[in-house]
Amino acid sequence: KKLTASVMKLEDTERRFQLLVEGVTDYAIYMLDSTGNVVNWNPGAARIKGYSREEVIGRNFSVFYTAEDQGAGIPDQALATASRSGKYESEGWRVRKDGSRFWASAVLNAIKDAEGKTIGFAKITRDLTERRAAEERSRQAQKMEAIGQLKGGVAHDFNNLLTIIIGNL
Repeated sequence: KKLTASVMKLEDTERRFQLLVEGVTDYAIYMLDSTGNVVNWNPGAARIKGYSREEVIGRNFSVFYTAEDQGAGIPDQALATASRSGKYESEGWRVRKDGSRFWASAVLNAIKDAEGKTIGFAKITRDLTERRAAEERSRQAQKMEAIGQLKGGVAHDFNNLLTIIIGNL
């Protein structure tokens, strides 16, 4: 009787967790097996990355990395780091299904069994492209303001110099 109650409580907790993950659309939340193949995919991942659940389950997560990062072995390094230390955090360019790039903040957590062996990974990715673009626009505006102030100062100094030269003529 106690075991049945525990099983029912566990199933209820799993259902609630699944509803929570399925309800999140601002973050890509998905699970990987121990080799980096996608085994679970939430609607946020579909929205951000452009792949339906059916298209991506079984594919290696390295498909989301740029060709440059793939060539540098970044996906394998991420898995190795997470497996060794429990977590890997990064920011960088990622690739959508349509080939477009987006700036992502990602956390990769290792999931370990009772003996401490890595049996998979949980990955959470956030699209920060808009925030990065806004920060870049702000930096450009600050640069333009600084150039304007410098230009104004140079013009003022030049006028003072001209006044002195004209006065001496």
